[in-house]
Amino acid sequence: MKVGTIATWAAIATVVFIAGCASYYKVTDPSSGRTFYTEKVDRPKDQTTIMFKDAKTGAEVTLPSSEVLEISSDEYKKATGK
Repeated sequence: MKVGTIATWAAIATVVFIAGCASYYKVTDPSSGRTFYTEKVDRPKDQTTIMFKDAKTGAEVTLPSSEVLEISSDEYKKATGK
C-alpha cells in the first residue's frame, strides 16, 4: 500500500471518529420546567451557571441552575427537527 493511500485512509478515519464524537444535551430549567436542546454546554469559572445556544430558537441561554442530560443523536434530532 502506498504512503499516500495510507494517509488518505487515516484522514478519513479521523473525520469519521470526530463526527461520531458529537455530543447532544437536553437541558431542563427546574424553576420553569422549560426544556432546551444543545450540542455544547459552557460552564463559566463561577460554576454556578451554564450557558448554551438553544438548538430550536438559536437563542443564547444562561441558567443559574439546571439539569443537564447527555442524549443520543436520534433523540436530539427528533426533538429539534435537525
